[in-house]
This record gives sequence, C-alpha cells and structure tokens, in this order.
Amino acid sequence: MQITAQTARQLRLTEEEFDLICQKLGRTPNFNELCAFSGMWSEHCSYKNSIKWLKTLPREGGRMLVKAGEENAGLMDIGDGLGVVFKIESHNHPSAIEPFQGAATGVGGIHRDIFTMGARPIAALNSLRFGRLEEEKTQHLLAGVVHGIGHYGNCFGVPTVGGEIYFNQCYHTNPLVNAMSVGIVPVGKTVSATAEGEGNPVMYVGSATGKDGIGGASFASADITSDSVQELPAVQVGDPFQEKKLLEACLEVLATGAVVGMQDMGAAGIICSTAEMSAKGGVGMRIDLEKVPMRQQNMKAWELLLSESQERMLLVVEAGREEEVNAVFRKWDLESAVIGEVTNDGLLRFYMNGILEAEIPADELVLGGGAPQYSREYKEPAYFGKIASFQSDSIAVPQDLRAVAEQLIALPTIASKRWIYNQYDSMVGTNNTSTNAPSDAPVVLVKETGKGLAVTVDCNSRYVHANPYKGAQIAVAEAARNIVCSGGQPLGVTNCLNFGNPYDPEVYYQFVHAIKGMGDACRRFDTPVTGGNVSFYNQNPDGPVFPTPTIGMVGLLDDLSKKTTLAFQEAGDLLYLVGSSRNDINCSEYLHSIQGVAFSPAPHFDLEEEFQLQQTVSTLILQRLAASVHDLSEGGLFVALCESGFRNSLGFDIRSDKGIRADAFLFGEAQSRVLVSVLPAQAAAFEAALGAHPFEKLGTVTGGELVIDGQDWGRIEDWRERYDTAIENMLARVESEGALGLL
Repeated sequence: MQITAQTARQLRLTEEEFDLICQKLGRTPNFNELCAFSGMWSEHCSYKNSIKWLKTLPREGGRMLVKAGEENAGLMDIGDGLGVVFKIESHNHPSAIEPFQGAATGVGGIHRDIFTMGARPIAALNSLRFGRLEEEKTQHLLAGVVHGIGHYGNCFGVPTVGGEIYFNQCYHTNPLVNAMSVGIVPVGKTVSATAEGEGNPVMYVGSATGKDGIGGASFASADITSDSVQELPAVQVGDPFQEKKLLEACLEVLATGAVVGMQDMGAAGIICSTAEMSAKGGVGMRIDLEKVPMRQQNMKAWELLLSESQERMLLVVEAGREEEVNAVFRKWDLESAVIGEVTNDGLLRFYMNGILEAEIPADELVLGGGAPQYSREYKEPAYFGKIASFQSDSIAVPQDLRAVAEQLIALPTIASKRWIYNQYDSMVGTNNTSTNAPSDAPVVLVKETGKGLAVTVDCNSRYVHANPYKGAQIAVAEAARNIVCSGGQPLGVTNCLNFGNPYDPEVYYQFVHAIKGMGDACRRFDTPVTGGNVSFYNQNPDGPVFPTPTIGMVGLLDDLSKKTTLAFQEAGDLLYLVGSSRNDINCSEYLHSIQGVAFSPAPHFDLEEEFQLQQTVSTLILQRLAASVHDLSEGGLFVALCESGFRNSLGFDIRSDKGIRADAFLFGEAQSRVLVSVLPAQAAAFEAALGAHPFEKLGTVTGGELVIDGQDWGRIEDWRERYDTAIENMLARVESEGALGLL
C-alpha cells in the first residue's frame, strides 16, 4: 500500500503534518506507523492547538504534590499523610452518537485515571449540557447519558455526589458530557505512568481487546455532523463490573511492590500507553502484538494499536516477578499477559508473529517530543457588537413578578434535577455526607480522619459566551464560592475546556481569553490548575457550542463539623444578603428565557470583590455565626431563597431594595452575593463580623409562607412542587410513549 499525503488526510492528519512525520522518521511511514501518529497527534491526545496557552495557567504551588501534567491526574496534600487525586475529562463526541455507552465509558475512563495512580476513587461528579428539553432528540440524549452514567457508576460502586446540567439550543447536535472523579491515596504510595529498567517485562492486564473504539481519539478531534452516526465503531463499550475487578486487582498488585509503572489504556489505546510510558522514562519497548489478549479473531496490527476497548491497563513490572503479578489478576479473573519488554534505545518496535509492523521513536509521538504545537489566529467575535448594543432600560419591569417567578423556577436549567440524580447512587461506599443537610458543594468524608472534601463542577457558559475572560473568571469564582459556602477551603482546579473548532478565529478568541480569565482567577484564589482536558470541535450545523470551560474544584474541610448547610433552620431566623444588590439583569436566566434576549453583557463581577466576599463568608462560618449559607447563581435571589426553604418547608418574608428595579433585585445574577440566615441572638455579632463588607438585611424566615414587600406569594410547599416536578412533567409525554423506556 502506497502511503501519501492523501492517506494522511483520510486519517485526519494535515499534509504539513505528514511531511513532518516523514522528516522525523527519515522515510515515509508505513500504514501502521501513520495510524499511530494519527492517534497520538490528534487534538484529543496531543493538545496541539491548546498546549501553548495551557502552559500559561498556574500549574504549581499551594498544596500540590506533583506539577500539572506530570501524572494522569492532579495530586494535592490534605494532611494526615493523605493526598487527594482528581481530574475531569470530556466524552462529548461519543455521547452525541451513542449516549448510553458514550457517557458510561466516560465515567469508566476518568475513574481509571485515578486508580492508575494508586488512588481509590471515592466520588464522581458530572457536568452535562443539552439542547432544548422540549425537543425529542434532547430527551433521547438526556435519557441515554443519564442512564449510562448511573449504570456505570452504580455498578462500579463509586457514588455520584454532585454535578450540574444546563439546557440551551447551542448544544442540540453536540451535547457536552464531562465526568470528574476524586480519589484518596497515601502520600508516597502513588505509582507513576513510566517505564524503566531494560529487560523489565511489559504486561497487559484487564479486559481483552476488540475492535470497539478504534479511531476514538481522532473521532473526538473532528466536528460532529449528521453523518457521524456512520462512525459508531468509534464509540467504546464499557463493563463496570470488569472495571471494579480491575480496580481491586490493580490496588492489590501495587501493594506487592512488583510494579515499576502503570498506565491506563484510554484514548489511542496501546500506542498511547506504550509511547507515554516510554517517553517519560526515556526508554523504548519491544511489543509482540499477537500476545495481546483478543476477543476478536484476525485483528490487524493497526487495530490492536488503536483499539480503545475499555478496562485495560499497561504495566511495567520488575523482571522475575511476572508470576506474582499474574497470580493477582488470576485471582480477580482478569486477563494478564507479558506482551513485551523495556529496551534502552527509545524506540517503540511492534511485532506481529515475528514480523516488524512499526518502528517509531517514542518521544516523537508525544507532546514535548515530536508532536506539533500551534498558535492559531484569533479575532474578536462579530456577535460582540450585539452584546454591546443591549440596554437594560429597553426591558420593562414586569407588572406581575410572581407570574415571572413561577416560570423561572420551572425552567429546566433551574428546576430540580431529581429525575436525574435519583438514578445515581449517591451513598454507595458511605463516603457521601452531602445528602444530609444539603450544601452548595457536596461534602465527602475522608474516612478515619474527621475531614471532608468539598467537591464541585461549575460553569455558566452563557456568561463565557458574553465575555470569555470575565465568564471564565466567574466559573472559577463560583466553584470556589460553593466550596467556601459549604465550610471548605478551596485547594485546586481541574478543567474541561469545551470549545468549537480551533481553526475558527472567533472560537480561538473565546478559548484564549477564557484561559486568561481562568488563570487570573486561579492565581487570586490560590487554586492551581492540576490538569484536565481540552475538547475542541464541539460544533453543530449552525455554529459552535457556547464556550464552556467547566471548572472542577476540590476543597478541604479540616473538621467536618464546619460543614454548612444551605437550608433554613428555624422560623424567625434573620435573613441577610452578604454583598451588594445591583441594577443588573444582564445574561440572567430571567433575561434570556423569560424576556427572550439572546445577547447581553456578562453580569457584574469584580475579582477582588469576590475574593473579599469569600474571605468574609469563611470568617462567618469559622465563628459559627451562620445558620445557613447559600450563594446566588442562576435565578438570582428569589431562587436562592426558595432553594434554602425547600429542605425544611420554611418560607421567607423580605423587603426589596427600592433603589433597584424589582426584576433585578429578585432575578438578577450579579455575582459575589451570598444569602445567609442568622439566629436573632447572634445578629449583633454577625453584623460586627462583617466589618466593612457590604450587606443588606432582607427579612426573616417564616413557617412556610412567602411574603415579598407585604404581598402573599403562597406557600413554600407549592413552590417546591413546581420546582421538583418541572423536568418530570416535561418528560412525561415521551416517557409514556416508551421513548425513555430504557430507564
């Protein structure tokens, strides 16, 4: 077979990249070698269009134990000889084509990134984006994704403790499915994804290899179109029970001390794990592909190299201890086989039945070695002109604010997600404490320490679309605010950067400025970026999705008794707004979904103001002056008040600020504001602790009635019913028709 630039283009490599490959090899690659480059130089694996900007993020400091990018996931010190390992990644394209398996294998893959480092996963989160819920396609995707997440996580035995979900037409064709995993490991007991020691055996463990997932990395590096369904073989198939066995077997074999290095086989499969481990150790490998356990006959070399079959690991073990390792995997009824050995020349040589099928320098495949790094052109998006022309004065304040509130609280992005989270097991493993006295961030117990981890995922992509720099700052700030409001101290960030096609200068503008905003915010909150994922090419026929830099953040509660609930506690407690109300309806759910305004500026945000707010709230919680704490986000003050009242069936009686338009006061989403309830006896101490920080006295907690400016707005039970059943009612029709029967 003659290999040309046309062959490279068919494998989603450019002509320039093909020329570079020929130059690096000193010859034309054969088909197997070109397939290896197509996987490793895909955007998904190489970050070739993003790495230069990613390097500008704060990547060390704080409690970090390894630098960003050094291992599969971030590692931070939480004291007591323990570290927290965490990471978030996308599985957008597979989920758009086959939502159940796409989401399920996304969950499985992110957990493997955690336990390949020797950590035990203890919590999972997810961030999901879909089109309009009224559309049948959205309902199909939602049902499949939720079922996939629930099935894999529940069977694997790690609780799904939190997440977020948004609905917007821009995600109609290309939904976003971002999965996060959090694990715990004793400091000094982690294992590195590295190969060392000439002659050490290379072992394959886990499930057998099939043809599922072939080309998944390059598939994830292309636009989704109506023809993408023809690429169904690129979607992997997962088995959570196999992964549970693999987890236990890997942790057990690590305890033997026989393992030199370990890497999961994720995107680009065997070629990726062998290349990355070899490049990191400065060594090479000889691999005999016919020794790879297979579940399909007559697999070709390139298929074995690129298969993304799930639940597989690559190990380098000490020579002479192979049987010790094999015994552990036999115990767990898992495949294990020596498929090669470490060499000292930096070359990857792949043989099939004694025939050399590919020979490539390991370092030339991976970023930092030979993979290209690009800086793309960018320019300010044309739609910014529409945003700049918006004037809030053009929107009349509604006469019937209660009717607006009834619509707002039933919007799918705001309403209860119980139809979704009821399908997730949030308590398996008994680590999760978040379902008792709910808080802004779920809190997970670190067993035998009395400590807790506050974990969250956050991003309002409409804000980022309106102002990429400010919107990304807000995403970081809201994540930190959620952790602080739950009683924790923010530690670090992992990110999942979901954008459109990087070759579009307007999309790349969004990416560059979001990175800048994220970096500035992370530096201010001392939350270094431990790693993450970039997902480009999230497009639909009408254009890119909203720029969505999802922030996964972990915080520490050094004493679980400091955990703070968002729920009102007693009738008669006083209500305060810490922060300042503003005449700001920009970019709010109210403005977009009720008033129908598609383009408006991002809401008010000032990074220093936000930092001071979080310092103040931390002090209030530390001094135990707050009965409940809840940050204001989508839906503004009114939604925050209702959410705080639902848990204990308590209402509120408040007075609005007459200096601010009524819709902005109730529904505006200006940032850096927190709702706090306070015992009457502690009011004086509370106000003194606030010092110079701005605040407003709103009113009181009631026994269940809602009163705003003296007007009766009904009972909290009725509002809770509307909030709880909104999504279920929208889905009832298709569910009755059987479209959601898989649930």
